Amino acid sequence: MSKEVVLSGIRPTGFLHLGNYFGAMRNYVRMQDEYNCYFFVADWHSLTTHPDTKELRNSVLRVIAENIACGLDPEKVALYVQSDVPEIAELYMYLNMLAYKGELEKTTTFKEKVRLQPENVNAGLLTYPVLMAADILVHRAVKVPVGKDQEQHLEMARNFAERFNHRYGDVFPSPQAFNYGTELVKIMSLDGTGKMSKSENQMATIYLADDEELVRKKIMKAKTDSGPTEANSVKPDYIENLFTLMGLVSTPDVIEKFNTDFNNCNIRYGDFKKQLAEDMVQFLKPIREKSAAIQEDKAYLGKIISTGADKARANAAATLKAVREAMGLNYL
Repeated sequence: MSKEVVLSGIRPTGFLHLGNYFGAMRNYVRMQDEYNCYFFVADWHSLTTHPDTKELRNSVLRVIAENIACGLDPEKVALYVQSDVPEIAELYMYLNMLAYKGELEKTTTFKEKVRLQPENVNAGLLTYPVLMAADILVHRAVKVPVGKDQEQHLEMARNFAERFNHRYGDVFPSPQAFNYGTELVKIMSLDGTGKMSKSENQMATIYLADDEELVRKKIMKAKTDSGPTEANSVKPDYIENLFTLMGLVSTPDVIEKFNTDFNNCNIRYGDFKKQLAEDMVQFLKPIREKSAAIQEDKAYLGKIISTGADKARANAAATLKAVREAMGLNYL
C-alpha cells in the first residue's frame, strides 16, 4: 500500500530557530517514517520579499544542512530546492489561469506584505498563494503541515485544485492541513512580544546556529519579573514560555524543582535562567556542530541537493504529464 504524500517548504530567509524546530522540524522527522515526504527550500518564494540574491546560496545550503542535522534523512525523503524543479513553474502558470485578481488581493498575507513593503508590491507577491498551490499540487500531496498564517493559502490551493478538476478532469486530490495535533509547541520570543522570528528581534530568538555564549546571553536577558507573591499563581505568558523551553530541554527533576519553587513563591529567576541556558546549550550543540560540518562538506551537500531534485522532478513530471493530458496540451 502506497504511503500518503506529505509536503512542506521553508523559505531561506533568516536563520532557523527553536520555533521552527519544535513547531515543525521535529514533527517532520517523525513523518518521514510514516509518509512519502517532500520537503523543500522555497527559494522562489523568498524572491517576493528578498530580491537581493547575494546571500541566497549560503542561506539555501544552511537550511538544507540544518534540516539534516535536525534528523531528516535524505534517503527517506525528497529534500530539494524549489528552483531545481521547473515543473513547479509550469504548473504555477496553468493555475494562474484559474486564480482571480480579487481573491488574491484579499489574502491576509498579501495585505500585510503590502503594508510592510509598499515600494515592492510585485506580481509574485500577489500570486504567492498560486505558487504555493503549485508546490503542493505538483506532488499531489494530501497532507500539508502548516501554521495558522498559511491556512488561508492552503484553502486557496484546494480551490484551485477543485477548479482544475471541474474544468479539465480529475487530476488533483484535496490537500488538507496536517500536524500531530496536541504535540505542536508554540515558542514565543524571549521578550514576550510574539513568536520567535527568522529575521526580526534577533536577541529575543534562539537560532539553531547560535554559539554557546550567545545562547547564554540571550536567555539571561529574557524577560522576567519580581516573582509570584501568592502560592500557585498563574504564570505570566513570558514566564510560561521560559518554562515551556525548560520542559523541552531539561530533565524532569530540574523542571519539577523550578515549578515547585515558583508555586512556593521562592523562585530565583537568575538561577532558573542559568540552568535553562546550560540545558539549552547542551541541546543545541549536536545540531549546530553537525550542521556546520555538513556545510563544510560541499560535495556531500551537492549530492543531497542533486538527489533530492531527481526525486522531486520524477514525481512532478508524472503530475505534469497528467495535467497536460487533461488539458489537451499534448500535440504529438
